Amino acid sequence: MVNELMGVVVCSGAGILLLGCAARDAVVVRRLRRNGIRTRGVVVDNVRVTDGDGPGWAPVIAFHDHLGHRVEFTTKARGTGLGLHTGREVPVVYLGQNPQTARVAMWRHLVGPTVGMLFGATLFLGCGVLIAAMG
Repeated sequence: MVNELMGVVVCSGAGILLLGCAARDAVVVRRLRRNGIRTRGVVVDNVRVTDGDGPGWAPVIAFHDHLGHRVEFTTKARGTGLGLHTGREVPVVYLGQNPQTARVAMWRHLVGPTVGMLFGATLFLGCGVLIAAMG
């Protein structure tokens, strides 16, 4: 009984946390789509990063904001099929008051992280319901 309860609490908590992160990310994406400034950036480097999935590569994109300042950022979306080759020109969108909110203006980079978090939240919440139903 206690093990089932812990499973429900852990799975539900992880699901709710991911759902909250997805909602926050969706708000940022909505702001970028509505109020974002669009420009072009260039992939200047690919840096080695270590996150929850182990070591990987993340592209570094450089662009000039509306004030003429050079801004560099690393993409949030990482993984198979999301790499960008050095020297490639990519569309970028950012909020004028905070250029560090920049994202590559491609569906897989802009909306992909939100969809991934929603998928993870659904899995965790579904596991919590399944554990509760079986217990």
